[in-house]
Amino acid sequence: MERVVAAGFSVVAFPLYANAVGVRKEGCAALLESLPGTGFRVFGEPCVLLEGNLTVRVVDKGKSWFVWKKLRVEVTAERVRELERFVSELKMLLEPRA
Repeated sequence: MERVVAAGFSVVAFPLYANAVGVRKEGCAALLESLPGTGFRVFGEPCVLLEGNLTVRVVDKGKSWFVWKKLRVEVTAERVRELERFVSELKMLLEPRA
């Protein structure tokens, strides 16, 4: 976890997911689950944050959205790239070191 924090990620708590460790960087977040003796791995689907809350990706009337409760933002190419960079960096940092 030290490598993740050193790379600019913040450890955060998401009350609905008390058994997971939350991490965020810029406008993205992910839940991590502990692996006994080996570290952490991504739990569920990393997402874009909306007002500091985890979102889900949905399709409505032919458009894709990141949604939290009644709030939503459109899925754009820029947001998808940002999320992909976030996931790629996080997974690299979570890989066990030799």
